[in-house]
Amino acid sequence: MTSDPSHPPLVIVLTGPSGVGKDALVDRLVEVGVPVERPATMTTRAPRAGELEGVHHYFVDRPEFQRNLGAGELLENAEVYGNLYGVPRKSVRAALASGRHVVIRVDVQGAESLRAVLPGALFVSLEPESIEVLRAHLVARATEPDDVIARRLAIAADEIERARAFCVPITNVEGNLDATVTAVRNLLALEQGRPGREMVAV
Repeated sequence: MTSDPSHPPLVIVLTGPSGVGKDALVDRLVEVGVPVERPATMTTRAPRAGELEGVHHYFVDRPEFQRNLGAGELLENAEVYGNLYGVPRKSVRAALASGRHVVIRVDVQGAESLRAVLPGALFVSLEPESIEVLRAHLVARATEPDDVIARRLAIAADEIERARAFCVPITNVEGNLDATVTAVRNLLALEQGRPGREMVAV
């Protein structure tokens, strides 16, 4: 796919509390043919079931992460729940070169950091219908112990409020993912067609 210079691909920074459905949304966008790429992020946490090296993340130890950080290879970095996360510049450049929109999926702390280095990006916050719906998602996912879930829920409201300060909010309606996909597709079309939009420099 080649990029149309008059409608360059977007860099979309997608944030929202853990368990809100960010991955499910991007998966569905891909399934229905929206041209999006997900650059692999870097993390020091262990892989979860189904996650692949170089596809979902680059799984590294702390010394390797710090080497990349020191070399200026990470657009942003944050420590979340005891693990380091970062977005490698090379991943974003490669994704943009495909001509597709680039979706960078980060927590709100990462999104706040990216505002300074990617001012031309489109910032989107995916929100749950309620904290109770979010709780149900986290419990059903069964990837974390109860105390971690409780900690995530305790800060979810603050994360949502912080994101609303600079993101376009989109509610992920329970049981109606396609409605969320439609809202995102409409937003992308509107933003990509905005006069004067230029390619985001990475």
